[in-house]
Amino acid sequence: MLAQSGLQLVKELKRSQTYRLSAYNEERIRICLEEMKSLYEANYRDVALVSGSETSSASEVQAGRIQCVLVRHAILERNKRCLLAYHHARLMYIKSLRWQFGTVLPKDIRQSLSEAEQAWFKTYCVTLANFMQAEMGERGGAGGLDLTQSQLPPKSLYVEVRCLVDFGEFETEDGTVLQLTKDSQHLMLRSDCEALIRQGILEHIGA
Repeated sequence: MLAQSGLQLVKELKRSQTYRLSAYNEERIRICLEEMKSLYEANYRDVALVSGSETSSASEVQAGRIQCVLVRHAILERNKRCLLAYHHARLMYIKSLRWQFGTVLPKDIRQSLSEAEQAWFKTYCVTLANFMQAEMGERGGAGGLDLTQSQLPPKSLYVEVRCLVDFGEFETEDGTVLQLTKDSQHLMLRSDCEALIRQGILEHIGA
């Protein structure tokens, strides 16, 4: 049925927002693009027939062709909107992963991305890093600002955390080396541990 492939992509995207990002559906996108190509070619033929006919030869057949062109065009526009919504929403989700996990994505999430999406994620990471490391004159502020830290207003400088995995050695901003072993508890600067909390290595256990 016409326009179903694009609709299924949007439904798939809605389910992903409830659970996790599903794998990039190349097959359904291919079907949708092939349908759009077929509709465009049919419209091109009918428009050529209508344009090439004499005004006096206008008939119900010609009127029918025009109606078909309008219907096909509406389907093309709908498919285009579905494809744009699918790709835009995925990119916005992938963008949020940089702030949640850092520059290295978990394997299960990485496998859900297409090659183009993985390349886009790397480019976004580089662009963000370049912005944060920019000199004062380039953006009118201090350079070296880590925007990924303190994403929520801090209630205190230090937080109590528990390690969820055997992570190993971790060097803090002041040079202190901590041994992060599973179930060990530490009092750390919020700026030292926020990224580890987002990555699921530590959990906040303080009030």
